[in-house]
Amino acid sequence: MNGNGRPAIIFHTLFIAFVLAPLVAVCLTAFTPENFLAMPHGGFSLRWFDALFHRPDFLRAAWMSLRLAAVASTVAIIVSVPAGLVFARYRFKGREVLIALFMSPLTIPHVVLGIALLRYLTQIGTGGTFLSLVAGHVLLVIPFALRLVIASAANMDERIQQAAISLGAGPFATFRRVTMPMILPGVMSGWMLAFIVSFDEVSMTVFLAAPGAETLPLRMLNHIQETTDPLVAAVSAILIAGTAVLALILDRIYGLDRLLNGSG
Repeated sequence: MNGNGRPAIIFHTLFIAFVLAPLVAVCLTAFTPENFLAMPHGGFSLRWFDALFHRPDFLRAAWMSLRLAAVASTVAIIVSVPAGLVFARYRFKGREVLIALFMSPLTIPHVVLGIALLRYLTQIGTGGTFLSLVAGHVLLVIPFALRLVIASAANMDERIQQAAISLGAGPFATFRRVTMPMILPGVMSGWMLAFIVSFDEVSMTVFLAAPGAETLPLRMLNHIQETTDPLVAAVSAILIAGTAVLALILDRIYGLDRLLNGSG
């Protein structure tokens, strides 16, 4: 019987501790009563969480990030589902070129994309608008959504679709009642990953965001440049806690293993 020995268990424990240590440090710093970044040596305080909810600039930035990530990830999925089904089902001339084109944003630095999009969108008169932010973020997150949709569609049993068609189901009914439920894990995981990438993006957003329309990561970056108080640590702690709660809910409802690998 194969099993992990003591050295492997120690290594895995140290590795997990190494990965979690920064998150724990940030969360602990958020509870400090001091006016600077420090561990809460003299007791825990919620002053920085209270201060956060009295900062309208952070609240506006959080709403902007949520709205932008939701729209960008939804548009990316709308594009990725038909493209992923075509790429997974058919072999045709130019298929690899098209896949490489869709995946090309992964190979281009975000700063370069931001500068290029800023110049192009300014020339067509949409620079500095919410639409320009959505366009940039969609371009950035499509590869993540498309990859998971393709993986899910590649494992789909096409005989079930053929059976539905043979029983009289039309193309739309077949897609809605057969195809979509079969690739739903890949669609959901692709949307989640695209949402996370869009919400966390800052390098390209610096060039596309208009003054007064900051996203939360951009507002945090600007705040760090202005001061060293633990307000950003409080924001980070809330995001970490929210992500953990969401992961637990999804695991209870659907199962993270099925969701993240796109299996049915």
